[in-house]
Amino acid sequence: MRYGKKFPKDIIDHWPEVFGHITLNVIPLKYLDRIKIIFKNGRIWEIDFTDNVPTNWLEIEKQLKKMIADYETEIENIDFKLDTVRIKKDMIKSCNRFFKKRKLL
Repeated sequence: MRYGKKFPKDIIDHWPEVFGHITLNVIPLKYLDRIKIIFKNGRIWEIDFTDNVPTNWLEIEKQLKKMIADYETEIENIDFKLDTVRIKKDMIKSCNRFFKKRKLL
């Protein structure tokens, strides 16, 4: 059984050989660029993390969960924009570290 979703096309286009094969279940909050909350009445809230990177992601997670629960019936959609450059950089660094520690044939 397969859970999760594929990345949106604009993210896959950034690094297709990797992002094209990933099924998304959970993304660490540290990779968020911004969150766009669209309400049924047309109002839009945008939370941008690019200028002010939080130091306490646990508190951000707690506040987001509360806000979503409080406005659940009024929210039409939530868009999460990811920092794909950071994801790519971290994945390459982790893979390089992994392969450096293991001698392959």
